[in-house]
Amino acid sequence: MVSKFVILSAVIAYVEARFGQEQVPIAAISAVQGGDAGAAATIAGAAISDLLGGANSCAKLIRADQVFTELGGGADALAAAIGMVTAEKNTNPFANGNVQNVCGDASLPVTPELRGITPLIDPDVDVDGAVAALSQSSAASPLAADGLSVFDLLDQAGLGDLVVSQAANGGAAAGGAAQAGNQAAGGAANNQNQNQNQNNGNNNNGNDQQDDAPVACDAGNAGQDDNAAADNNNNNNAGADTGSLAGADFGLCTPTIIFEAGTNGRAADEFTFQIADPLARGGQSEALNPDIITNALCDQLTNVCEANAAAIAACEDAQAAVQGGPRDKSTADTFNSLLGFAGAVTNPNGGPEDVGATAARKMRRGLRA
Repeated sequence: MVSKFVILSAVIAYVEARFGQEQVPIAAISAVQGGDAGAAATIAGAAISDLLGGANSCAKLIRADQVFTELGGGADALAAAIGMVTAEKNTNPFANGNVQNVCGDASLPVTPELRGITPLIDPDVDVDGAVAALSQSSAASPLAADGLSVFDLLDQAGLGDLVVSQAANGGAAAGGAAQAGNQAAGGAANNQNQNQNQNNGNNNNGNDQQDDAPVACDAGNAGQDDNAAADNNNNNNAGADTGSLAGADFGLCTPTIIFEAGTNGRAADEFTFQIADPLARGGQSEALNPDIITNALCDQLTNVCEANAAAIAACEDAQAAVQGGPRDKSTADTFNSLLGFAGAVTNPNGGPEDVGATAARKMRRGLRA
């Protein structure tokens, strides 16, 4: 009899392998030579969130437009942008029937060179490889796409039954607002609205529970209304500093991490990671290994923050994305960005921002001496 441990290990290995495959275009974006200094790395870091399970499927098309237009429009930018269009978006094979959402907005992508190209989907859904074959051929020779969405292209090819059309509902991928799309737009099963609202973008997050948890639902950042009210009009962005992930309610906590030197008597040039929010932090000590901190934070979302299922899933996705990452500011920035908090301060006590900054400061002092 196969042990539960062996089965679980196999499942974890499968999910990690799939997630790694879905991140293929990120390296290509980082390597683009055009655009402003540092722009390629910044866009690549933000693009990770567009491929996560909770992201709107139109967001990666908006990001592909950004790659091409802001990184010089050269051959490398075009190749990276095409990679973003064709990229398989992460899905959870054990939730929502492993629904494969594709963008149903006929205006996306805007860049003519990127239109007429279809994406990959989970091979477990694309069992005969027809979607993969169309994606490969359309990337080399785009289909006629005037007035057609990516979903329309797949539907015309007889593959519409494998995917679900998803509306963009508002958004610029750079701010994460594109993730506010209603996944029911293309005819997703209506009964999913009763028990999967945290995942399908309606952001109802259980209306029946509003009275049970008024703090988590009403302690919202009023500033979020400017981002979402135009499309949703239902106070979706609730909780403490909710960020920009549609459907994710982090409850009483702000799920960011920091990266600082000299914490708790450590050497002035010794950096550690820590949970930023005092409630979420609890008794957790700072750590050299960021994986310890991201794991603790995701646990605390359940234990003390009263976060909803979508928020917890988003945290686990972000945790997986940065697992084993470099022990520097970029890991904290990437994790925070994936949860909708791009630009969050990682050195609130005002010390050096990163490991290199500490070395540079020492060098300047040495020169002055």
